[in-house]
Formats: sequence, structure tokens, C-alpha cells
Amino acid sequence: MPPLRPPLTCSQEEYVSPVLPGRRAVAATAVTSALIAAAVAATPAGAAGAAANTDKVLVIGIDGAVLDRVKAANAPNLNGLMAQGLTARSTLYASPMAATSSGPGWSTIATGVWPDKHGVKDNSFTGKNYTAHPDFLTRIENARPELNTYAAADWEPITSTDQNGPIFSPKVDKRLSLKGDRDGYRNEDPKTAAAAEAELRDRNPDAAFVYLGEIDAAGHSYGAASQQYLDTVARVDVLVGRLLTAVQNRPTYAQENWKVLVSTDHGHTDSGGHGGSTIQERGTFVIARGAGIPAGSVREDVKLVDVAATALAQVGVGAPGLDGVPLNAPDGDPFDTLRPNLRARVDETGIPAGVKGFTHTPPAGWSVDNSKMGTGGVTEWAGWAFATDEFWSQSQRDQWRELNVRSRDVFAVADSDEWDDKSHTGTFDSTLITPKWAVTGGSTRNLTFRTHYRQEAGQTAQVLVSYDGAAPTVVKSYTADAVARSESLALQVPAGATDVQIRFRYSGNNNWYWTVDDVRLG
Repeated sequence: MPPLRPPLTCSQEEYVSPVLPGRRAVAATAVTSALIAAAVAATPAGAAGAAANTDKVLVIGIDGAVLDRVKAANAPNLNGLMAQGLTARSTLYASPMAATSSGPGWSTIATGVWPDKHGVKDNSFTGKNYTAHPDFLTRIENARPELNTYAAADWEPITSTDQNGPIFSPKVDKRLSLKGDRDGYRNEDPKTAAAAEAELRDRNPDAAFVYLGEIDAAGHSYGAASQQYLDTVARVDVLVGRLLTAVQNRPTYAQENWKVLVSTDHGHTDSGGHGGSTIQERGTFVIARGAGIPAGSVREDVKLVDVAATALAQVGVGAPGLDGVPLNAPDGDPFDTLRPNLRARVDETGIPAGVKGFTHTPPAGWSVDNSKMGTGGVTEWAGWAFATDEFWSQSQRDQWRELNVRSRDVFAVADSDEWDDKSHTGTFDSTLITPKWAVTGGSTRNLTFRTHYRQEAGQTAQVLVSYDGAAPTVVKSYTADAVARSESLALQVPAGATDVQIRFRYSGNNNWYWTVDDVRLG
């Protein structure tokens, strides 16, 4: 049933609408920030006549939280969520896609798409496109208006209708917007948490977002390496505990299936600050607990865009076109199987010595043809390699490597620019080759993959196809930048063909690079 009157947004003080018998609650707005966790309640086994569980989701956003500092702090609630569920590190983009700032970060978490779609590049919100890419609570309202949605925050662009926001639209049933101060002069986290605690415990939200911002203020004032930052994490952890307890104290909790997600919008440097391209500023995470999430699990393939996708899936709302995928979606990318084999740096000096992030050994069935490669050059990039974002993007910052956001975990990379940084003979010319895949003659098959390519004159990047061992033919050539793109190529299988093999050939000489990930024949 639709709301009794239009949803309300509250400034400074919370508005709670009356709940009439048999009706939905109306009013206030939600918040996106840096933490997401999950709580599961199952109906007791064997309970006769027990009602089916109701699926619900709580997303907690904690601004400017650094995962390693959360782990080091006196934070039993957040660390308990990690022990009971999933912990997933992730990295952000950098300019020119977007700054590592709150506007792009929270927009990415809320909408489930990257800044090149939602349009927010910094805290000015210039170019925002929430109409085409709405927040997950608004998507829930559009698809299932009978569900109750709630958002609370004290950073105004999240829930307040001002010139910048709101990130969470007025369609959300109930929005709480407090006027906090990001520099730490006024901290509204306790008031936000108290209002959200009452909402979660005593009313009936199906999907909620709660934002807590004090940790970011501590990062700016004292730096992420400070004791003050750890002390602030501990204070915010108490508030997180209150939210989790509120969920568990619901009268109907035993008949509900809660998923809790915790995430952050960006990281912080040790001395304090963010917005740039260092791995500290780009560092984010997702924590999740709920049904189907193994206790104590750790993943490397989760991205911030997955928060919205997971929240939507939890309440049964489909969202085609999202960049994110639900946490329970299977990962079938063979490149990701290489993570245990990754090595530390050899010639690269900008990558920390302890980061294991590259190998030249392809996954089973794949191969690399370096018969045309020059000799020498930087070891890590001598032909197609398999690497992680943490490793590759630190080889040289601010050359758009940070924009490779649609690749996940381990991906293939050919980088003639970095290879050229050490003396060599010849040029870079390497081909990545898939296994042979069975096909049916006369059919059409879709070749899909994620790619990140930066163009410069003098280099070539080609996708070639070979059927039944015949000479490869070019089906795609890149002649312009293809930044963080998902590709789909329709292959017309010749009559009588029984197998196909794909080649990715890149050649250059101190030019740029090409990455490929998640190659599938659909």
C-alpha cells in the first residue's frame, strides 16, 4: 500500500510518523557511510506452523574508516562482525574518474554503480545522475512500495534535499537528516544512532541505511595513525553495537532474516586526509554477516558497488545495469585462482616489498605467447602478467591505472610503459590465449570480458578468434581509450566448427597498457 502522505525529510531533529493499524509508517531519510554487516535470524528448527522468515537488510556506513585501524582498535562489535561473517578489502578509483572523497564514495555505495555512471566526481556533486542511477532504497520503493525504507545521516548530502543531494531520494519512506560538522566541532553520531536504534527496534524497516561520520573527522584532525583515531573507532563501535542490539531485540526477530553490511567511502593517510590516489586513500572494505556468508571468511573480489546489489538482492529486488553483484554471486573467473601463486616485486621499486601481486604463470588451460617479445625490461611486465590492483596501480600512480575498477581480484595486464623502465632489446609484443571452448557450427556466441585500455599512437591491441585451429582473425581492434569497460562481442560461429580459441594481442614500445578480466563465452 502506498504511504498515507508524502515521505518527509527531517533536519536537525528526527520526525517519526504515527503508525496506523495495518498501515506503513511514513517519513524520514537514510544515510550511506562506511560500514556494512549482516545478522541472521532463523525460525527454530521443528517449530510447527512457523511463518516464513522476512528478509531485511541494514547497511551501516562509517565515513573514513581504515580497516587495519578498525582491527587494531577496541572495537568488539565490528571485529565480532568480521569473525561471524565476511571481511573484504577493496580499492577505489582516483582522478580523473573521481576523487577519493565522500560525495563519490557514498554515491557509489548507494547506487551500486561507479562514478562514470552516477556522475559524482567530488563533493560539489556537479554532474550527478541519480535519476538514471538511483540509490538502493529508492530502487526498493520503485519495485516494492509495500516495503519500508529508512535512512539516517548527519552529512547533509546523504539525506537532505540541498543543492548537493540528496543521495537517498525523497522517495525513501523515512529520512533523518542532522546537520553535523565534518571537522569535528559538532558530532551528531550519538543522536543519529539513537534515532536509528529506536527505528530498528520498535518500528518495521525492511531496508535501512545508517551513517556515522566521527571517524572521518578524527582522521582529518589527527591522522589515521593516531591514538585519537583509534579512540574514535572505539566510540563509534559502541554505536554500531547499539544498532545490532536493536535489531536483535525486535519482537519479531525470530521470524526475520537480517543481513548486515558495513562499509566506508574512502580511506585516510597516516597523517590525515584523502582525495588523492595513494593506496591508503583508496582503501575501503565491506564487512557482511548473514545467511549464506561463512563465518571468518575473507574475499578479495568484492567492490563497494556490491553493497547496493547485495541489499537489493536481500529483499528480492532485481537491478539490471548495476556494476555491483550480490555477495552470494559465484566467482567463476579463472584468473582469481592464481592469487595463492602471486609473487612480490622484483624490479619495481614503488610497490611495497610485502605486497604479493603478480605472476607470469597463467591459469590452467590458458597460455601466453611471448615469441615476439623483446628481451630484458622490467621483470614484472615482461609479456602478459596476472596482477592485482594493489600491485599494478602502485607501479606508477596517476596514469589512470587506478581507473581499472571493473576488474576484480586478479586480472591480466600487458604494460609496455612499465616494461620499458629497464633496458631491453626489441619491443613489447605478447599474446594471451584462452583454452579451446566447444561451440556449435552456425550458432552465435557472445564473448564478454572486462577491459581497461589506454591508447597511444604506435601500439596495437587486438582480439583475435580461431575456429578449429585455423589462422586467427581479428574481431576487435582498439584505436581509442577504452576505460574501465565491459565488452560484449557477438561471434558468428562458422558452419561445422566445433571449437573456438580467443587471443588478446598487445604490442607497443613505451606506450600504455591493456588489462583483461573475467573472459567468458556465453
